[in-house]
Amino acid sequence: MSLTSVPPKLVLGLEHAGILMTPEEFDDIEEYDEEYCYELVHGVLVVTPIPLAQETDPNEELGYLLRRYKGEHPDGAALDVTLPQQYIPTRTSRRLADRVIWAGLGRLPNLRQDVPTVAVEFVSAGRRNRERDYTDKRQEYMEVGVVEYWIIDRFARRLTVVRNDPAGPQEVIVPEDGTYRTPLLPGFELALAPLLAVADQWAAQR
Repeated sequence: MSLTSVPPKLVLGLEHAGILMTPEEFDDIEEYDEEYCYELVHGVLVVTPIPLAQETDPNEELGYLLRRYKGEHPDGAALDVTLPQQYIPTRTSRRLADRVIWAGLGRLPNLRQDVPTVAVEFVSAGRRNRERDYTDKRQEYMEVGVVEYWIIDRFARRLTVVRNDPAGPQEVIVPEDGTYRTPLLPGFELALAPLLAVADQWAAQR
């Protein structure tokens, strides 16, 4: 389908996977089939199933930990807000992050203008998904100014943190029994094992 043939009130669904769109056309979409997730990747619409419970439940747990930090920790005001399933605009794409975090603004972010401070992805099964999370999204998030990118991998049993350093991206690997601390959220401690345990209980059920 050509760019000019995209109707102005398109209702996105699985049948539209692979069509060409501009970022502006993607931003104007207001209706979609909620059975799927949608990303614009270099001008091409990508349609995927909604994430599995092995990914959504640990994501909810991370959101709970972050909100508890904001509400209870003396330095919790460093966290402005965290939201699941938010788009991060890049030059030619609209990447859907599993979770985003804004820190240090001192206000609610403008969702269309303020690049998230931290982007978080929970790795899905499959080689293509791993390549997307470890390579494609990493490059695009660094280019738009995401300060830290957290890749939580229940298969490799590790957290990879990519820091957007002026000298180039720097990696920190946190093992399964490790705890991650970031200067962006003073006093916040992310123990990886409990998140993996949440994912494991769903995998065991399947």
